[in-house]
Amino acid sequence: MTDLATNSPEDAPAGKATSVSRTTLSHIMTAGDTNLLGTVHGGVIMKLVDDAAGAVAGRHSGGPAVTASMDEMAFLEPVRVGDLVHVKAQVNWTGRSSMEIGVRVLAERWNESTPAQQVGSAYLVFAAVDEQGKARTVPPVIPETERDRRRYQEAQIRRTHRLARRRAIRELRERRAAEGLDDA
Repeated sequence: MTDLATNSPEDAPAGKATSVSRTTLSHIMTAGDTNLLGTVHGGVIMKLVDDAAGAVAGRHSGGPAVTASMDEMAFLEPVRVGDLVHVKAQVNWTGRSSMEIGVRVLAERWNESTPAQQVGSAYLVFAAVDEQGKARTVPPVIPETERDRRRYQEAQIRRTHRLARRRAIRELRERRAAEGLDDA
């Protein structure tokens, strides 16, 4: 998805602090969420991640936003039935119409008072869209803390890598097609 907005620079919205759109989604895991191993299915966690990130993207952009990509979904520990899962999301970086949302997934036993443990993390890119599905301008994110500033800088690195990877793959495919190496 490109980062071309339909709004002109004069229409650019004012920046928003990181904390304005930060959110937490909590959900208790049940037997219906399990995989064949009896732990919570990764796809269930991924949907919660996408839901929380989508809420943050919509809040930050002030309207609809769609998932453009999910990067680096890491499952650090298994989640079990009876775990209370907390999905914490915030805007890390913004472009003209795109936003990187950072997500941390924590889990705790629903009936114990032990601290929640991080069980996963992900980075998602959302694109803000208008009623016709065209890209629209998003407010710049204003990092508030040193941690927010670090996340912003790391997000810029991930963006550079995403764009370089996309360009390298496109060039490889074009070269192979020109050499007649790939079927149509």
